[in-house]
Amino acid sequence: MMGTQSFKIAAVIVSLLVLLIIVPYCNSFVVLLATRAMVFAILAMSLDILLGFTGLASLGQAAYFGVGAYLTAILANNYGFGLKWDFWLMIPIGLAVGGALAAFFGLFAIRATGTYFLMITLALGQCVWGLAYRWNSMTGGDNGLTMKGGRPQFGIDLSNDINFFYLTFGFFAATLLALYVLTRSPFGKSLLGIRERELRMRILGYNVWLHKYVAFIIAGAFGGLSGVLWAHANGIVTPETVVLTTSVDALLMTVLGGAGTLVGGAIGSAIVFGLREYVSTLVPWWQYVLGGVYVLTILYLPTGLMGIPGRISQWRSSQKKRETTKMAPAPS
Repeated sequence: MMGTQSFKIAAVIVSLLVLLIIVPYCNSFVVLLATRAMVFAILAMSLDILLGFTGLASLGQAAYFGVGAYLTAILANNYGFGLKWDFWLMIPIGLAVGGALAAFFGLFAIRATGTYFLMITLALGQCVWGLAYRWNSMTGGDNGLTMKGGRPQFGIDLSNDINFFYLTFGFFAATLLALYVLTRSPFGKSLLGIRERELRMRILGYNVWLHKYVAFIIAGAFGGLSGVLWAHANGIVTPETVVLTTSVDALLMTVLGGAGTLVGGAIGSAIVFGLREYVSTLVPWWQYVLGGVYVLTILYLPTGLMGIPGRISQWRSSQKKRETTKMAPAPS
């Protein structure tokens, strides 16, 4: 078990180093695609705190993503805030706003379980989408908001896609590390216990509601952070940012890569963005191809792509047991 875990950690580190070295030498399209995929990876990892570690499937993650993105665009366009050194203030602001909205939504959502929790998060997310779509004077309505001031300039030219890629990579790596430490902490272990045996955790004296509520806030906070980065990566924020499809994409990315692994969300994001851009140039019905990938993954790899090493290990163990059984002498 420890060997498998160490292998996974080493594989993640090597993959990140390869990404950091190779992508800057690619063309601008690939650099921008990788940047956007990393932003969505942060969103998927934030959702994984709920889905993979707490056992709560949410369809409202786009709300925090959208609020972070819209707030970034509004402050930048109306007040010029966040376009120079004050960009670094937008990071805690994005975390705080996403967390605050999640704290409010959580008061309603955490009281429910299962399908009811899913539907409440969906309804709350749709409320934010409706606000973004109808509040024309603030959000620009259907046209959205273009980042008029461009990307921040504070000694580093972030209008250069490679520089912005490095910045996004830094936030992605920091988020991965922070959430990894969180999930390995006593609090993270408690979340796993709640996911597996909620009643038993209640009997042992754990405040299950509070643990779920805090996890919900943490997921919202990092969702807000991803929204701040998305506004600068995409250059425009529209109601499509807050639409249900965004939440569904984050959910599918997490499941595709492997819920409860964190890095699985990053893998799922890379696959979804890669397939979406590549397959869409080959066939007009590329959505069906993506749908087929999702269905096959759920049917044959329920633990996601990160579960493949574990399944291979199980297969090898079963093969060894069979060989041992065959070689054992028959009873006289």
